[in-house]
Amino acid sequence: MSSITKIQPHDTCLTPVLLFAIYAQLNHLLLLVPVGLGSCDIFTGGWVRDPTGPPYTNNSCDTIQHHQNCIKNGRPDSDYIYWRWTPRDCNIPRFEPKTFLHFMRTKSMAFIGDSISRNHVQSLLCILSQVERPVEVYHDKEYRSKRWFFDSHKFTLSVIWSPFLTEAKIFEDNDGHASGAVRLHLDEPDSEWVNEFNKFDYVEIVAGKWFLKTAVYYENNTIVGCHICKIENVTELGFDYAYRRALQTTLSFITKSDHKVYTLFQTTTPDHFENGEWNTGGYCNRTVPFQEGETELRDIDTIMRDVELEEFKKAVGDTNGSTLKLFDTTHLALLRPDGHPGPYGAFHPFEGKVLNAKVQNDCLHWCLPGPIDSWNDLLIHILLGE
Repeated sequence: MSSITKIQPHDTCLTPVLLFAIYAQLNHLLLLVPVGLGSCDIFTGGWVRDPTGPPYTNNSCDTIQHHQNCIKNGRPDSDYIYWRWTPRDCNIPRFEPKTFLHFMRTKSMAFIGDSISRNHVQSLLCILSQVERPVEVYHDKEYRSKRWFFDSHKFTLSVIWSPFLTEAKIFEDNDGHASGAVRLHLDEPDSEWVNEFNKFDYVEIVAGKWFLKTAVYYENNTIVGCHICKIENVTELGFDYAYRRALQTTLSFITKSDHKVYTLFQTTTPDHFENGEWNTGGYCNRTVPFQEGETELRDIDTIMRDVELEEFKKAVGDTNGSTLKLFDTTHLALLRPDGHPGPYGAFHPFEGKVLNAKVQNDCLHWCLPGPIDSWNDLLIHILLGE
């Protein structure tokens, strides 16, 4: 390591591998330097048992939303927290919070999208809070959009609730029960994040499952079609039409903006409901990951993923100086049916109920700690690769 210590900060020819090693040394860390950085597909691999466990616990992190606090809510097994994503052809270091905060000093990062985005932010917060406790400096009325500040590093982290990424009028309660069709403007990026966009250095965007909802589609403030709306003289266009148009609008705004932002575009997250959906008795009671070849994407997720890859390919070829990266977590998520809250999104859900009582399951979001923590290993790998 002595040769590394002689490298000066102003050297401009440092490789990503050396940068990672320098950050590790500066923070007195023992890290495994990645092999094949820049040439390895980090999204192809498998889940490997990791006896060291997660970098935090539900006791050492107080920002876990109660729906994801599976251990506190009484989940009896814990094997699901002892797995780590491992790429097939290279090693990547475990996420190191000191390194991340050093890299993000004076910067601002936002996660824009639906509840999967919020789930990811909570995981990142839990890991970072082991080094520095952030201060929540903003939340909206429904506590769906929030902002935190890490004073020692002058780093701002935000989550912005925008489940369609474009402008939408939603008629739905907090339990997911709708009183009317969503009014979705496919050609107008959502002002919730657009109005804040110039403040960000990094953004991660994600959408998907909300496009399956009943919706009426607008372009130029005119109805162009709908999805399962059953309105006379309104054409059924399907969710994939809307998803494609919304992604085109979003990616076009980002890549054509004069404000250049480093953007991660995350792919769809499949759910693992079995024998029903979230509102029809579906459940997820598996306790180990799938192995390669044991499962495959459902038709709906395949359609979404195909749209995402097609629109990303078009957008990345015309970025006008901004940076756009694919954050391809679909396959990672597909292999983890064991990592969801299931019935343990509620506090001790079977307490006081008869044996084999039916309760609502969450087979889409992730327990914290849980599989989603590995997404941060990939996040820092991509950022340091730049």
